[in-house]
Amino acid sequence: MAQTKTPGAPRRSFLQKAAVGAVAAGGLAAPMISKAQTVSLRFQSTWPAKDIFHEYANDFAKKVNDMAGGRLKIEVLPSGSVVPAFQLLDAVNKGTLDGGHGVVAYHYGKNTALALWGSGPAYGMDPNMVLAWHNYGGGKALLEEIYKAINMDVVSYLYGPMPTQPLGWFKKPIAKADDLKGLKYRTVGLAVDVFTEMGASVNPLPGGEIVPALDRGLIDAAEFNNASSDRVLGFPDVVKNCMLQSFHQSGEQFEILFNGAKYKALPQELRSIIDYAVQAASADMSWKAVERNSQDYIELKKAGVKFYKTPDAVLRAQLAAWDKTIDKKGAENAVFKKVLDSQKAFAQRAGQWQNDYMVDFKMAYNHYFGKKG
Repeated sequence: MAQTKTPGAPRRSFLQKAAVGAVAAGGLAAPMISKAQTVSLRFQSTWPAKDIFHEYANDFAKKVNDMAGGRLKIEVLPSGSVVPAFQLLDAVNKGTLDGGHGVVAYHYGKNTALALWGSGPAYGMDPNMVLAWHNYGGGKALLEEIYKAINMDVVSYLYGPMPTQPLGWFKKPIAKADDLKGLKYRTVGLAVDVFTEMGASVNPLPGGEIVPALDRGLIDAAEFNNASSDRVLGFPDVVKNCMLQSFHQSGEQFEILFNGAKYKALPQELRSIIDYAVQAASADMSWKAVERNSQDYIELKKAGVKFYKTPDAVLRAQLAAWDKTIDKKGAENAVFKKVLDSQKAFAQRAGQWQNDYMVDFKMAYNHYFGKKG
């Protein structure tokens, strides 16, 4: 019996096959979405929970968590939750913590060169320029070299340019360099050596221990960092004089640490999220610092704190003490000199550009807000 052909059947058959093929092709072309479980990382900061610095650490973690869309979650604990502040690097290296938030100068005891990321005048570079040197002028490779040499399997990110730190809090204002002689003073990093050279008796206490030590008379004076941190840590409750401007830590930044094995186990897309979260957090931190520090500066004045500009003679004495310190440390430690040489070469070029190009903003400020007549 002859088969009867149905009109349009070949066309329908072709279209059906084409549709099936399109669906199959579309399925192959669709982006692959990972169904991996959430990776949870436990961090600790080197800051008390109430300090704005711990807030900065949480700000970074939130940026990572939000961008990772549930695939990566960082929890940040305050200082002392797992280890003391100055033991953060060891804890991250060993895997006791998956990561942390602090400053490189806190690892000064491992290798004195580590304190060059923050301590001292950095050949006239401001903190943002120090970060430029780190990221584009060779500093990052040098830091990795030092960590490798001291057997620290960590991944380090530097970010967050800190405003110039005050000389500190004193029972009486500092009028000349000799006023520092014999003072029991708190600082950290290579600033310990600078103030020792200037005649002070230095105790490198972590942030949360400073005000209690001042209150009990264990130290006479101290520096920490900024108006917001100083206010919340309670400095104005025990001391009423603050000296502004100093070269002891005028170019410091924060450090975010990851345990090396934990970081390397992350897929590349999560590492990229961390990279960009660091950059975003760096900008956000610098903006928040302007907002909060300026407001807390007003509140400190309302609380009866008297602020004084550190005399130029004291600043010059700091520079002279710094020169003696780096000459001594450079002779003892080859990598210390290597870092200094790298900073100096970058600072000479970048500093000339910045100093020549940047206008004096004080002129405009005084034009609008200075006392008339």
